[in-house]
Order: sequence, then C-alpha cells, then structure tokens
Amino acid sequence: MRLNYILSDLGIGLKRNLTMTIAVVVTIWVSLSLFGAALLAREQVDLMKGNWYDKIQISIFLCTKDSGGRGCTGTEVTTEQKNRIKQVIEANPDTAPEGVFGESKKEAFEQFKKLYKDSPIVSTVTEDQMQESFRVKLKDPQRYQNLVSAVSGLPGVDTVQDLRQFLDPLFEALNKLQWGAVAAAGLLLVAALMQISNTIRLAAYARRREIGIMRLVGASNFYIQLPFLLEAILAALIGAAFACGTVWLGWYLFVKRQAEATFQVWQWVGPTEVFQATGVMVAVGLVLATIPTFVTTRKYLKV
Repeated sequence: MRLNYILSDLGIGLKRNLTMTIAVVVTIWVSLSLFGAALLAREQVDLMKGNWYDKIQISIFLCTKDSGGRGCTGTEVTTEQKNRIKQVIEANPDTAPEGVFGESKKEAFEQFKKLYKDSPIVSTVTEDQMQESFRVKLKDPQRYQNLVSAVSGLPGVDTVQDLRQFLDPLFEALNKLQWGAVAAAGLLLVAALMQISNTIRLAAYARRREIGIMRLVGASNFYIQLPFLLEAILAALIGAAFACGTVWLGWYLFVKRQAEATFQVWQWVGPTEVFQATGVMVAVGLVLATIPTFVTTRKYLKV
C-alpha cells in the first residue's frame, strides 16, 4: 500500500511539473557532459605529460665555423673539446646510465633529409652545414636544469635545447583550457542545483496541505520526502544517462577513431578512463538530486 502511494505520488508530481522536470534533465545533461569532458581532458593532459616527459632528451649542439654560441670561437669544435663535453655529461649525477648518444654531421644530415624529403630546402643544405651533437637522456626528466647549467658555455658548445621549453607552454595552454572547462561545468552544475531546488520547492508548495495532513497523522519525515526525492533522482539519472552517452560518443568519435586512423605519438584516454569519468558523473548527479531535495522540503515538514 505504501509503495503504491509513493509511486502514485511520484507520477502525480512528474505530471504536475513535467516542463520543469524536462528542464532539469536537460540542464543536468549539459552540465554533466561538460564536467565529464573536463575530467577526460585532465586525464589526457596527464597522459601526454607522462608520455613526453619520459622521452625528453637534452640536445647539446656543438660549434661549427658559423656558430655564434657562447662557447664558440668561429672554428669547428675540436676532438679535445668533444671529449671534455662528454666527460662533463657522463659525470653529471642526473645523466641516465648509458644515456649519452653522439650524432655526427653525416647522421644529422641523413636525419635532415628524412624529415624534409619532400621539401626543396634539402637541395640547399650540405653535410658540412650540419652540427654535431650529443643527445642526453636523464634519470628524472623533471631535473634538467642541473645538466643544462653544467654544459652551457663550455668551449665547443653552441646551444643546449631541452624539449620542455616547447612542451611546457603547450601543457600550460591545455591546463588553462581544462580549468576553463571545469569552471564552465561548475557553473552549469550550480544551475542544475538551483533548477532542482526550484522544481522541488514548487512541487512541495503545491502539496503543502497534503504534507501537513500526513505529518499530523504521524508519517515520518523521510516517508513524506521520499516521493520528492525519487522525482529528483529520476530526473538526475535520466540526465546523467544522456550525459554518459554523450561522453562515450564523443570519446569514440574524437579520440578512438582518430587514434586508430593516425600515428599515435602519445597515449590516449581509453575505456578505463571513460568508465571512471562516467562513474563520477553519475555520483555527482545523485548528489545534485538528494541535497537540494532534503534542504528544500524540510521547511514544509513543520506543522
């Protein structure tokens, strides 16, 4: 009997507030979709950082006759200078074991021709114009300043390049976009919270006499609140289901298919990360439904 009453009450509430309920569903759908996208964007940035930072190498370019670096004197780097540079690199505590690789002018030129094989610039460059270099892998890619400081300015060293100087601005921009998405999702979640509160408030106000009678005959607070709670949870679950479907579809179209069709230079978010994100989305949706319901209906429980 009680279950029949609760379900009947739920149906009446949904019919009375159908428009508001649809508005709640749509608001939760949009806000949770953006929230889930922000969660996946955060995971993607972390994966990209881990993938690229682990592969970061410091490139130490040696002097040629045309070099203008601090350690250059208008002449080619000498054998003694190269040996000294290599000793400093290998002696540095941040250099990984067997992490020093030399690249000759010939090897640099072959690599250059591969990279620009379809460009007319290849015919204008000769092997003598290439720079010899050392490629250094670090034990911890985060600790690169020590080695950069140790070799910069050594006789025979033209320039020292670290991939972080190119990657850090990229990741900084991605982080800003990520936090922008989080902020936008947060505003929409607040809007959803307010929408649910207004819907429940209107429903409770319309049935305030019934609530008063139930309270006088001894019905518990939770029993009176349950139909409103179920109404809010149903709207939240429908909105969350649409949002999860949107996130899965977006991942499939814009991540999975693109990753399969192109060369993967880094790891992409996969089904595990999407499952985790959708789980958080559903939990947030339920919180959005329960908290305003209990807060809003509490004042109508007093006789």
